[in-house]
Amino acid sequence: MSILRVLEFTKDLISKHLNQGDIAIDATCGNGNDTVFLAKLVGENGKVFGFDIQEEAIKNTLAVLSKEGLNNRVECLKVSHSIMDQYVKENVKVVMFNLGYLPGSDKQITTKGLSTIKAIEAALSILATKGLITMVVYQGHDDGEEAQIVEDYLRNLPQKEFSVLRYQFVNQVHYPPYLIAIEKKDNS
Repeated sequence: MSILRVLEFTKDLISKHLNQGDIAIDATCGNGNDTVFLAKLVGENGKVFGFDIQEEAIKNTLAVLSKEGLNNRVECLKVSHSIMDQYVKENVKVVMFNLGYLPGSDKQITTKGLSTIKAIEAALSILATKGLITMVVYQGHDDGEEAQIVEDYLRNLPQKEFSVLRYQFVNQVHYPPYLIAIEKKDNS
């Protein structure tokens, strides 16, 4: 067995949390690959909400979903993920983030620390018990400022309510991505 790369490990974690009929959120649609991944996992009776502020990301995502025949499982919204709880009222099993910028587009448009904190708070407010939030952090776009803000916030989450994991390779150069995963504990 080999050590899973960050994106592989992220998808493995999500696959173990998300079932047919569940509700999931792709908090940063990007090019639609994660949205498709989630839509396949939730099945015909589940639903995925996709959020992105960039029209290009929404168009890319809708095109990939259409090609895969998954449009009926997904609702894409061109609004900030920081207000996802205003659009999603159900208990959500998985929320998936990719922090940074849309690959292949304007690198000046990035996720930002304070709006990401608001998005995490919104996600936590609708997260089901034993639900999972994953955040693949690409820290090179702002010298790690967003990553530091997010990690400082997450360190203060109550450990009786949440487990927070960081999965990272430490011997890679050029700001390799890493995963932060948050699981809501069952305190019943």
